[in-house]
Amino acid sequence: MSDDRVALVTGASRGIGAAIAERFAADGWSLTISSRGREALERRAGELSELGARHVEVIPADMTDADAVADLAAGHAEAFGRCDALVINAGMGQKGAIAELPVRRFDRLYQVNVRAPYILLQSLLPTLRATAGSNGVAKVIAVASITGVYPEPELSAYGSTKAALISLCETFNLEESLNGVSATTIAPGYVDTDMSEWLKDQVPGAEMITVGDVATIAHSVTQLSRFAVLPNVILTRPGSNLHRA
Repeated sequence: MSDDRVALVTGASRGIGAAIAERFAADGWSLTISSRGREALERRAGELSELGARHVEVIPADMTDADAVADLAAGHAEAFGRCDALVINAGMGQKGAIAELPVRRFDRLYQVNVRAPYILLQSLLPTLRATAGSNGVAKVIAVASITGVYPEPELSAYGSTKAALISLCETFNLEESLNGVSATTIAPGYVDTDMSEWLKDQVPGAEMITVGDVATIAHSVTQLSRFAVLPNVILTRPGSNLHRA
């Protein structure tokens, strides 16, 4: 198993994370998958094995629990001893105007969308460095949002956490890319997932970016050499205003 490529994917039980895990499994990767519920993860693990994953480790973790996030990183390192790709996908959204959104909701967004990724990067960094040292390269792929690049009404709290995630990964590249470890953020507009249900009376799901689109970008990043650092990829929907979600 030590010769297999291995990825850790958070938020892997559904949506974008599930699509990314499926793309990696079809390419013969081994995986650690994580989300809050074990039952959904166990079902997903079976499906990923059928798709071609060599081995699937299941580690539930609540991204608001700092100890659980650190334990996730430690569990992955113990199971595989390497990490060719860390996929930071688990996140939460929140809609609300600045004048009205309670700060406690902003705090929860920050915990899930910024603090948890920071802990994962810090906790898995020794494993990422070691993998790059033996394999030449290791990649971090973080799912951000176009609202972290361009503002969107009533998404200030969400967008600011995604902007922080993009900044975190850019600084990570300055510090770690010479070690063969680099990060790419993917910043899509509205993606056809459960998180976008609230908007589908205005933008039909069939007209949104697909989870497969994001998975294609994520998988492509893992094909790059250590000498190719791709900081951020913005995915927009068709239309006259490409700077909106």
